[in-house]
Amino acid sequence: MRFERVRLQNFKPYADADLQLNDGVTVIHGLNGSGKSSLLEACFFALYGAKALDETLDDVITNGEEEAEIELWFVHDGGSYHIERRLRSSGERTTTAKCVLEGPDVTVDGARDVRRFVTDLLRMDAEAFVNCAYVRQGEVNKLINATPSQRQDMIDDLLQLGKLEDYRERAGQARLGVEDILATKRGALDELDAQIEERESQNLHEKLNQLESQLNDLDSRVENYEAQKRKAEESRDEAQAVLDSHEEKRERLDALDEEIAELENKIGETEQEREELRDRLRETRETKDELEETVSTLLAETTLDAATDEAIDARRAELDERESTLSESVNEAKMEAQQLETQSTNLGNNADELQSRAEEKRERASRLESEVETATEELETRRETLEEMAEEIADLEARFEESDVDVAFGDASETLAELREERSSLRDDMEDVRTELSTVRNRVEEAERLLDEGKCPECGQPVEDSPHVDTLDEDRARVESLEADLAELQAEREERDAAIEEAESLVEAESEVESLRSRRESIGQLVDQKADSVAEKREEAETLREEADELSTRAENAREIAEEKAAEAAETRETVETHEEKLETVEARQERLDRLTDLRERIEETESTAERLREKRASLDDLNDERRGHLADKREQRDDLRAEVDEEQVESARTRKQKAVDYLEQVEDELERLAEKRDDLQSKRGGVQNAIEGLERLREQREAAAERVAALESLHDETEELEGLYGDLRADLRQRNVETLERMLNETFDLVYGNDAYSTIRLDGEYELTVFQKDGQALDPEQLSGGERALFNLSLRCAIYRLLAEGIDGTAPLPPLILDEPTVFLDSGHVSRLVDLVEEMRSLGVRQIIIVSHDDELVGAADELVTVEKNSTTNRSSVRREDAASLAAAETLANDD
Repeated sequence: MRFERVRLQNFKPYADADLQLNDGVTVIHGLNGSGKSSLLEACFFALYGAKALDETLDDVITNGEEEAEIELWFVHDGGSYHIERRLRSSGERTTTAKCVLEGPDVTVDGARDVRRFVTDLLRMDAEAFVNCAYVRQGEVNKLINATPSQRQDMIDDLLQLGKLEDYRERAGQARLGVEDILATKRGALDELDAQIEERESQNLHEKLNQLESQLNDLDSRVENYEAQKRKAEESRDEAQAVLDSHEEKRERLDALDEEIAELENKIGETEQEREELRDRLRETRETKDELEETVSTLLAETTLDAATDEAIDARRAELDERESTLSESVNEAKMEAQQLETQSTNLGNNADELQSRAEEKRERASRLESEVETATEELETRRETLEEMAEEIADLEARFEESDVDVAFGDASETLAELREERSSLRDDMEDVRTELSTVRNRVEEAERLLDEGKCPECGQPVEDSPHVDTLDEDRARVESLEADLAELQAEREERDAAIEEAESLVEAESEVESLRSRRESIGQLVDQKADSVAEKREEAETLREEADELSTRAENAREIAEEKAAEAAETRETVETHEEKLETVEARQERLDRLTDLRERIEETESTAERLREKRASLDDLNDERRGHLADKREQRDDLRAEVDEEQVESARTRKQKAVDYLEQVEDELERLAEKRDDLQSKRGGVQNAIEGLERLREQREAAAERVAALESLHDETEELEGLYGDLRADLRQRNVETLERMLNETFDLVYGNDAYSTIRLDGEYELTVFQKDGQALDPEQLSGGERALFNLSLRCAIYRLLAEGIDGTAPLPPLILDEPTVFLDSGHVSRLVDLVEEMRSLGVRQIIIVSHDDELVGAADELVTVEKNSTTNRSSVRREDAASLAAAETLANDD
């Protein structure tokens, strides 16, 4: 796996950067704090996201920006991949707005899924990536300072041995789980054996046979009683049939008596109705005579000669025509009167409305005149406010001439930003000085401690046998120099703080001036608008008073016309009354004609009613003759049924029925008692049968449980064997890897150290590291000098990298070997050894090595040189590629001179 390209936008100090990374050795060079490490952190972040950060997402986006983008192109196992991440800051929270990985036939979306895909693809998570290939700044001694158990976990994870331990633990957990289940199943098997033994001791089959015998005897008795019961029911039913037949005859006789009585009643009622109809017929004839007399009287009141239909219709036609003419005249006069009254009312309303509008306009003119007076007073007040604001603006602008900070009005914000950038730069310089001062102080303290113990401060050996030169005085001088630099930087920062405070107050003054000017302009506009509004309102008030006078004149004219229309309407109403009186006379004559027509119709109805009454009397006479015939038939049937009734036979049937009923009651009680007894026996038999079936089920369950226990015992043996297998396999693989790693570590350390003080390095099976001197004395790696420890750890990291590279098959190399500021703890001589180590790793086939360093001596080992610089004004970093060979040659010539 190797990086091809990384592109950044608003990532930490980079506003915009795009870097191509090739095979070979690439040195990223620049001053401390310029942003070199941020390039590799971006690559690491692109692969693993937030898991790769020591800080939070909020610290990733460049200060002052809301979004950041990171893109990484890399090759792995012959396939090209591209990752794009975009962060967005909203309020106090930064989130991942986009995270997409694209590769051969695959697209992964989402930060968590991308991290999981990269972990599976590279076969290492973020922590394993760092421990294997990424020697980060300040962590050069990480493996040495780790405890043996921590070092064992790190190296085992890198060599994929940690998975074997995971498998062993899983097998152990599975074994314990099987043991728990096995104990449970064995307990269940014992419980089944106890239940089976208990049920077998109950002699269930013998009990079942006894119950079957008792049930058979009981069934025989029940069958006998059932046969006797059926005979009694037959006797009861035969007697009941006789009784039912007698009852039917009695009911038929009673029905015939009722029918005869009903026919006799109906005949009598019908005769009475015929008498009533005769009376009504007489009354109808009398009514007809009275109606004819009334017709003669009405006819005398009219001009008709006779009350015939033709004469009445002719007279009605004349009256209808006269009524129609009068009605039209009345309606026309009413409509005319209504129109005149409506016109009068509308004119009156219109006059009132005109007068009301005139009053409204006069009131509005009064309000406008009052508003004009109030607005005039407000104008004077606002003009005074404008003068006060102009004086306040002049006072604020004068502060810029009196300020200790040299800044013109309008430039305060820009000056404040420059001062803050200068303070930020001073803060970074102070942090660099503090870091170096802390490192040098630690070296001085360690050296003084070792000198007090009589040992060399460089290597920890006795002073008389030390192969090193004492640099304690130089470190002490460096501490004093750094302390002086830190004090000077602190003083400069205090000056900047005071200037920033003054600049902030001037920025506030500028803001207040802008606010005052804006308000002054707004108030000036309001004054102009108010003055225009006052003039407009004066004109509007005059116009309203003129319009009000005109509306009053129109109202007076409307009232005069309304009174004229009201007089015309009154005259028309008198005409309506005259026509209505004539119309009433015509209507009275029409009513007499209607009464004549009605009387003639009633006479005809009376004649029709009399005819119907005569017909109904004849019909009722025929109906009574028919009923008398039916009455004779019913009487004859009643006499025949009375002769058929036998009372002795009926009494005998009652006796037989009672005996049968009494026996059935007794046999029912007995059968009920026997049924209860049979139910009890059947219940007991069912219980025994269920117990026998339960015993069979228990035997089946016991057989299945025994098979399950046997299978679990076999599985337990297999998991126990598997647990031991994983443990033995891990121990064997670890021993083989330890032997290879020890050999590679000695080869690499001999190459980079090249000193005769040490003979060999031993790495035991628990990853305990021991360094042996030529005289055979064993040393802990922590007893080495700072530079020796750094070289020792680099050698160990490179040896692990070589071991992993040799263990990878095919064309899938490990990630690039990344060294971030590896010279922090190295002097000039040790740095040259580091160059030899880099060359050695190249010769072993490491395709891509990336070194981040501010040390010029490493430039000579580079195939590609990337220079990082930070703009002191914008505090933004930039990268550029340079010809490493030309730069190294120039430095060589400069050193020769």
